[in-house]
Amino acid sequence: MAKKALIIKDTHRGLLYEDGILKRILEAGRFEYPSEPLFGRSAEIEIVLVDVRERELTIKGQEILTADKVAIRVSIIVQFRVTDPRAAMHEVEKYEERLYSDVQLAARRSLASMNLEEILTNRNRLSEDILRDVKEIASRYGVAILRADVKDLVFPGNLQEIMNKVLAAERMSEAQLVEARTKAQTAQIDAQAKAEMRKLEAEAQAVAHRLQAEAEADSLRIRGAIELESFKQSEQAAAAFAANPSLLRLRELDALKDLAKSANARIYIGFDKHGAPHGD
Repeated sequence: MAKKALIIKDTHRGLLYEDGILKRILEAGRFEYPSEPLFGRSAEIEIVLVDVRERELTIKGQEILTADKVAIRVSIIVQFRVTDPRAAMHEVEKYEERLYSDVQLAARRSLASMNLEEILTNRNRLSEDILRDVKEIASRYGVAILRADVKDLVFPGNLQEIMNKVLAAERMSEAQLVEARTKAQTAQIDAQAKAEMRKLEAEAQAVAHRLQAEAEADSLRIRGAIELESFKQSEQAAAAFAANPSLLRLRELDALKDLAKSANARIYIGFDKHGAPHGD
């Protein structure tokens, strides 16, 4: 006769009881029940499965008075998991119901110490308070709190209308602020671009003036060098003519020859005071 067996999935753990006494915690896998003894009574075997997956618990619509006596309704989501199956089954009767109550009470204590403005501007505080108050208590019955968040906050009708107007005004103010910042940034960028353009133009003009000055200086140097060379050549020619008068005479004859080629050229020959031509 085949033995009776139980398959425990990896998402669960099993608490093995023999005659009502916890013997051990079964991990995931196959468990075979012991065979019936030939003589005497066999122990009564019971296996209780405990889910160890991460789960969510929603505390819905709790009406709570704030520190400034405003009644609000709050819904909270709690993420948790069983970390100690034995404690979860032995320390409290039903660990999920106990967790629900502990979170509910922690939320009431937190909201009762906050005024409406604090709740609206710092919703994270409620989550932090719940985690701080419940985390240690829940660990005593084998449950780890992973996260606690405010899902919904509902205000009285007239207050809700006022809050909607406030939120609409805040959104409008934020939009106007963003628009003003955008315009200011655009104006700043435009001013920076114009300043950069003026700077580039000034630098370009300075470079142009420098290049022009350098060109004029180069032109003056070249002109001076040419004039100096021409002067040196004139000095050399004068020295040559002084040393060789016949060369000067040849230059004069060449000049007369060139003048003779022109019909309009005239030559004036000087005379002394007696009317006689002056010459060699």
